[in-house]
Amino acid sequence: MTDITPIQMTRGMVLAAGFGLRMRPLTLTTPKPLIPVAGRCMLDRALDHFAAAGVETAVVNAHYLGPRIAMHVARRMAEGRDRLGILLSHEETILDTGGGVMQALPDLRPDPFYVANGDILWRDGAIPALQRLAAAWDDGTMDALLLVHDKASAIGYDGAGDFDLQAANKLRRRAGNAAPFVFTGVQILHPRLFAGAPSGAFSLNKLYDKAAADGRLRGLVHDGDWYHIGTPDGLKLAEQHLRSHLS
Repeated sequence: MTDITPIQMTRGMVLAAGFGLRMRPLTLTTPKPLIPVAGRCMLDRALDHFAAAGVETAVVNAHYLGPRIAMHVARRMAEGRDRLGILLSHEETILDTGGGVMQALPDLRPDPFYVANGDILWRDGAIPALQRLAAAWDDGTMDALLLVHDKASAIGYDGAGDFDLQAANKLRRRAGNAAPFVFTGVQILHPRLFAGAPSGAFSLNKLYDKAAADGRLRGLVHDGDWYHIGTPDGLKLAEQHLRSHLS
């Protein structure tokens, strides 16, 4: 990527509205982003990354067990551990990833913003991942910049992978049975990506595909650890790995 001055990212969103069906029975009473992993829930871990990166305002969407998310956000704000302001975006009906961001867009525009899934976990390398994303962002050539991870070293992941990484860090969807990189759920998006987007529920994948077709979807390879926590077994594996590296 070109050598450009990093932008200052002041806004971000954590996606926390999903049902977490594969994490049952834990998610019968607790929304997946609030499940603790080695002593700290996934939602707080994502918000901690935002705060450390200098984000001033974060939007958290909520639907399934939404009052639990709202109570947790209110408690975090009351504790005042950081300067991060948090807005709640309640979804009457589930809007999926794209629809969720679309609803929150008035609080995120006009500049590029971070989006992180609220049910994943990552550890930074030598330079924080969000800082690396901001440094790699090029407004002239990108509408979306996704943090991807080497599939082979992703902890708890056994899928086929999502993307191939091409010249100039352009991303291409998996063409065959496997691809070397998996999307981490961490990214920078520009509001213009949502021009012409449908109303209601839709996946961000629709917008990634449009950006890829326009040559404006880029990827950055994460140089730290990334944990796929899709099931209770994946949760146990992540906790074991984290405790062994943080002890």
